Amino acid sequence: MTGRYPAGLTALVVPVPEAEPVVGRWRAALDPAAAYGVPAHVTVMYPFLPLDAVDREALAELFAGYAPFEVVFARCGRLPELLYLEPAPGEPFVQLAHAVTGRWPEARPYGGKYGAVLPHLSVGYESDGAALDKAETAIERELPVTARVGAVQLVAYDGTAWQVVEDFPLTAASSPP
Repeated sequence: MTGRYPAGLTALVVPVPEAEPVVGRWRAALDPAAAYGVPAHVTVMYPFLPLDAVDREALAELFAGYAPFEVVFARCGRLPELLYLEPAPGEPFVQLAHAVTGRWPEARPYGGKYGAVLPHLSVGYESDGAALDKAETAIERELPVTARVGAVQLVAYDGTAWQVVEDFPLTAASSPP
């Protein structure tokens, strides 16, 4: 599988392995990114910078200024062609995205395609919605999912799959306002 993403493309994500038992089979069927090794996650920044331009020390310093936090996925959300799990609270993810853009203004969530940051864990995409309806009904029976967010991962596409490059721990006693 080549060609979907350019080699060297990066993203900053918060993996949510706790959600895999609930959404894994649905993501495998409905989210094309799952076939490229993308686990259940909440995106902090996609796309980020080309891998050879990433300052890992600066990322470590930035994320170290934020505290770990608990998140609960208790409900599904929908956009016209997207089914996702909604994190509560969502604000810490928004703060992390804004912090990245504040440090690297050229990095804008989804390339600036959308006006606001909408924290979400993508389950799947479909044009007619029938498969999403079925997935939503099944998933909601298995919610809530609780997770502890303790790090942000830098991931990169190597031409075949997405790979974890480095974890950046959230280590502050409390996050900036």
